[in-house]
Amino acid sequence: MRCRVPSNGSRRKDTALALSDYDKEAIRRHSASLGFDACGFARAEEVSAEEQLRYAQWIADNRHGPLQYMERYGEVRSNPEKLLEGARTVIATALNYYPSRFQPSDAPQFAYYAYGRDYHEVVRTKLWALAAHIKKEHGGDFRVCVDTAPLRERYWAKQAGIGFVGRNNQLILPGRGSYFFLGFIITTLELPADEPCRLNCDGCGRCVAECPAHALDSEGAVDARRCLSCLSIEYRGELPPDLSFGPRVYGCDTCQKVCPHNSAAVACCLDEFAPSSDFLALNHDAIAQMSPDEFRRLFRNSAVRRASLEMLKRNLRHCSR
Repeated sequence: MRCRVPSNGSRRKDTALALSDYDKEAIRRHSASLGFDACGFARAEEVSAEEQLRYAQWIADNRHGPLQYMERYGEVRSNPEKLLEGARTVIATALNYYPSRFQPSDAPQFAYYAYGRDYHEVVRTKLWALAAHIKKEHGGDFRVCVDTAPLRERYWAKQAGIGFVGRNNQLILPGRGSYFFLGFIITTLELPADEPCRLNCDGCGRCVAECPAHALDSEGAVDARRCLSCLSIEYRGELPPDLSFGPRVYGCDTCQKVCPHNSAAVACCLDEFAPSSDFLALNHDAIAQMSPDEFRRLFRNSAVRRASLEMLKRNLRHCSR
């Protein structure tokens, strides 16, 4: 989708006109006022040949497993201008979701990202507000992307300088960890690019060693055919009878929980991501006996809708008490 917010008679600039560092920092400040924890800028250009080759090999090795959509739109994934004609800049943002309250340890565990309101809705709303502000000040054309467009998100977040990709395949913000949602604005405005983040993991290998399904390798790639998060959320068929999710019923945070970069994670202060009391009260029996109406009521605005009630109960059969 493109931003169609009216300019309301405000100053407009030619979309090809390069803006200044002052303009960029003003946009960054406005992103912070909307609740974003990081905002960076990258030049919209073709993805590096090395990264394209790495991705193509991952697909060729069938490591994307049930994520068949990852095979499609290869040309678009390699160039943001295929998503927005005349694209000049990719704006990358990050929004903290680390919970302030947690499920009881003996409850079937949901990944932290699913504790509150669906991040697609929350992040998209904030991105549109940021895009509207930029359009009002500078004109331009925009496309907002929140985990739905064929965009190499972690690659662009790294290019925009907000973080680096860890061996757990998560984007890690230096000093703040990986419990962040990513969101992007592609724009025809030309903004000064930030320096790409050159940091990397210190080689501790904890995520690789502790992954319960051995789905990670030492090069930072994940095998979706084994990943418990992928199997519990994306895989629609019956699971092998001997497969154990351990305490997990939806998603898996193990590779993040053991990561030293998350040792200083700070709780999110956004009400939208706060878990409800009904959610925190869920136990094994409540999920096993949950009706379709209860599922819709509890998860009507939740990312858990990605899985059906039948899938949730399927997962529960592989979840230890």
